[in-house]
Amino acid sequence: MAPGSGRISQSGRPPQQDIEESLKLKRKLLLSILAVVPAALMPLAATSQVAPASGTGSAERGAPSYKYEVFAGYAYTSLNQVNQSRFGLQGGKLGITRDFGKYFGITATGDYYKYATGTGNPGTPSVISVLAGPEIHSPIYGNTSGFVHALLGGEHTGGESMTPNISFAGGVGGGFEYSLGRHLSLRASGDRIGDSFSLTGNSPALGNSPHLHWNARAVFGVGYRF
Repeated sequence: MAPGSGRISQSGRPPQQDIEESLKLKRKLLLSILAVVPAALMPLAATSQVAPASGTGSAERGAPSYKYEVFAGYAYTSLNQVNQSRFGLQGGKLGITRDFGKYFGITATGDYYKYATGTGNPGTPSVISVLAGPEIHSPIYGNTSGFVHALLGGEHTGGESMTPNISFAGGVGGGFEYSLGRHLSLRASGDRIGDSFSLTGNSPALGNSPHLHWNARAVFGVGYRF
């Protein structure tokens, strides 16, 4: 007889039967664990799939949307309405744009030019203008965007005894903007502005003969969105 044959375990059953039942219990336990693990991981997997979409949506919903931008900077204008002027004038420009959607806005600007870029201009000319009009803007690449606008308003030329010294003015222009962050940006733009002033020294007897003049303007400054 083989060793151990005929032995009875403490449970009253042969040892072989106890081993088989033990293996069955272990298999059931292993299957239970294998079933529980996927069940526990499924909610995590579902959460990981939903979370990015939710995060993206909230990021899109939370993306900054600004309605206004104010800007200011150094400005230059030529001085073709002043007879025998040899140099343009330097000054400053202030403006504000009200956006209506992603691509369209209304902009208003105020300019003041006083300081000549060189000596030789007659008198002490100065230019003040207030202009407004529609603007179209769009992203170009990365942090860079572009804009074009059409402006109409009035312009005053002082220091030259013009009669009259106020004229309707208007023109077109555009430029580029580079975003430095959520609020700040750098701006560079140029305009071609027309005005209608009489020649220097004209008298009312001559009818103040007005003449159309075109002046190039350039601006470099900063913008703030809010």
